Amino acid sequence: MLNLTPLVRLYGTRRLRKLASMDAADVQQRQLLGLVARANRTAFGRDHEFASIQSVTEFQAKVPLRRYEDFQERYWGPAFPDLKGVTWPTRVPYLAVTSGTTTGRTKYIPCTNEMISSNTMAGLDLVCHHLANRPDSKILGGKSFMLGGSTDFTQEAPGVHSGDLSGIMTESVPWWFQGRTFPLREDALESDWELKVDRMVRALDGEDIRLIGGTPSWLLLFFEKLAAYRGDSSPALAKYFPNLEMMVHGGVDFTPYRARFEALIANTHAELREVYPASEGFIGVADQGPDDGLRLMLDTGLFYEFVPVDELESARPTRHWAGTVQRGINYALVVSSCAGLWSYVIGDTVELVSRNPLRVRVTGRTSYMMSAFGEHLIAEEIEAAVRDGGVAIGSDVRDWSVGAIHANDDDSRGGHRYIVEFATEVPSEARLAHFAHTLDAALCATNEDYEAHRSDGFGLNAPEVVALPPGGYAEWMKSRGQLGGQHKVPRIINDAELFENLQAFAAENQPRR
Repeated sequence: MLNLTPLVRLYGTRRLRKLASMDAADVQQRQLLGLVARANRTAFGRDHEFASIQSVTEFQAKVPLRRYEDFQERYWGPAFPDLKGVTWPTRVPYLAVTSGTTTGRTKYIPCTNEMISSNTMAGLDLVCHHLANRPDSKILGGKSFMLGGSTDFTQEAPGVHSGDLSGIMTESVPWWFQGRTFPLREDALESDWELKVDRMVRALDGEDIRLIGGTPSWLLLFFEKLAAYRGDSSPALAKYFPNLEMMVHGGVDFTPYRARFEALIANTHAELREVYPASEGFIGVADQGPDDGLRLMLDTGLFYEFVPVDELESARPTRHWAGTVQRGINYALVVSSCAGLWSYVIGDTVELVSRNPLRVRVTGRTSYMMSAFGEHLIAEEIEAAVRDGGVAIGSDVRDWSVGAIHANDDDSRGGHRYIVEFATEVPSEARLAHFAHTLDAALCATNEDYEAHRSDGFGLNAPEVVALPPGGYAEWMKSRGQLGGQHKVPRIINDAELFENLQAFAAENQPRR
């Protein structure tokens, strides 16, 4: 296979030089005004007087913040599935099927050809940063393996198909990259995730894989399947992929997985690189170290706004952008895009890490707040407390969810119940109790509202922990038709029906001790 790395390195030299000279505010304002000009004759553009907008301030005055449900009710729903001219002028060939991880309800996010080009450019930037870090790299001398969803789409209308975003990107690889990806098309089409994995572990024999990417939890399951197929007690990536250079991860908090992935890539030539891909756009890539944040894609057809989380539900929230965003504030991320999203609240929360260049770290989800009793816990606090619990008992947490247990006739106080899957074994009752105690203490130390509610057990019972056997969450996701691909285990579940479903599954699958 021809090694394309030298050609991409030439492109990367110019691209990195351009990135280094960017003024974030200037680039972002030009991006917004260009998007507005493209869409001024759409139904949305006419409704919001796009033809008269000449600044970020004017745009924010005319275009209110919206969520998916708002677009679906007023714009996308009535025109579904042919969205041409509704919020974007050109044909919308794909609808990325996704689900809110707290509810599981299906959403259809427009994906235009312009958005596919935007995502491709972000992927190129990822490689450019890798090449800058690895002068001797030959990463494009072999194949790239993305563990994503199926490319078996549903035709919603002539020329309009819906499916998994990772499948859309697999189907839309540029001509020069075709033949350099894994899996083969016939395996990528497979919608049964377990059958797909079985085919892929067999098809990997003899493949020269240089890059691997996917959601951490599904990658771990895949590597375990691969190890079993190769007859190994544990995965040996250095043996399977001797030329591996990069492991790309994204979509979930990587901290609980970091130690395991560092062990996996030991004795390989690989580095870990985080990305921030969303159905609404490819937002950022790690251009430096793991703790240096994700560099926002500023010139690929996306315009970002940042709304302080505590103002998100107010009548007139403050709307920052690249020219005004500040460090030390937890923001809800808002996106306008070349797919026809306008001041769209995507549901993620971020904090600015640096202004030059503009880098953020993902802190959680706007819907990921546990406050059934006024305790106001955010995702970041709970993630850290769960990690502390795992460290305290010396057991890695693979996946977890938490929901509220409300007061009833037997108990006038409510509480939180954690459903936790540990990596290798189910801890004893004593260790689970220690896990719960450590988690509780960590939350009390970081959140005053929670501490007040837990004071003497006045308003909130101690947290309960229920253990799932290894592989339990994969089985639950399978039972919901969400095994593999981009599907993520919901962390904070505020949907009572969804949490009841998980609890019933956990009760039926309690491990034998």
